[in-house]
Amino acid sequence: MISCDYHMHTTWCDGSASAEDMVRAAIARGMTEIGFSGHSHTAFDESYCMSPAETENYRQELLALRKKYDGQISIRIGLEMDYYSDADPAGFDYLIGSVHYVRALAGTCSARPDPAGVLRDGNRVYVPVDETPQLQREAVERYFGRDWIAFAECYFDTVGGAAEKTGCDIIGHFDLITKFNEGGVLFDEEDPRYRAAWMKAADRALASGALFEINTGAMAKGYRSAPYPAAPIREYIRSRGGRFILSSDSHRTDSLCHAFDQFEEEAAVTRLPLKQW
Repeated sequence: MISCDYHMHTTWCDGSASAEDMVRAAIARGMTEIGFSGHSHTAFDESYCMSPAETENYRQELLALRKKYDGQISIRIGLEMDYYSDADPAGFDYLIGSVHYVRALAGTCSARPDPAGVLRDGNRVYVPVDETPQLQREAVERYFGRDWIAFAECYFDTVGGAAEKTGCDIIGHFDLITKFNEGGVLFDEEDPRYRAAWMKAADRALASGALFEINTGAMAKGYRSAPYPAAPIREYIRSRGGRFILSSDSHRTDSLCHAFDQFEEEAAVTRLPLKQW
């Protein structure tokens, strides 16, 4: 049984439980090591992430919890670094590199207001990838000419450079764009352009040597019946020497290690190597 989980969030960002509650829940489950990965700061959207000051307070609390629970569980202190984050990652045990936004053309349909949830930073427009299906629909219509595959191409072009941009140890939820696409309700994941986009991104990410997540977070929340990335993507990555680590992307105490037993045979790495400083 895999007893390590390195992708979890607390009330320091958009989680529902305190860091100590997560530690206690992990100990109660018999886990041997956990890693916290609070959302790193993004200046254009502070609604879900930690400010620079909060980031240091988060780190200090986790250092204190590491000492308090020494001998009961090992605690690693990480960050989930968004592609567009401006956070300083120095001093953290590990990084998860993720893409939560795509950057769209600000001039597109400029006579109409941006959909609610779209964020602007000067002339730059940031579209959240995983907020709601309605926002995805509105953004694809407004910024991508109703071409869902163009939206996917933009997303995967960003994902392909996430490891290079963030210097991450783990590549987070590789195909997060499919969060609301269970059963292909929004777009066709068999489209040749879609396949070409994720393959190109996977090849770039593979070159970094970073681990890939098998991320069960959307399963725990009821959005998906399978983890990220989809099975064909996992097969492609594995066939080219990529390695996977399981993560729950847990935002609450009851979803730690969610469904790990279903996918543990695919996890080439179960315990994150220590970073050498």
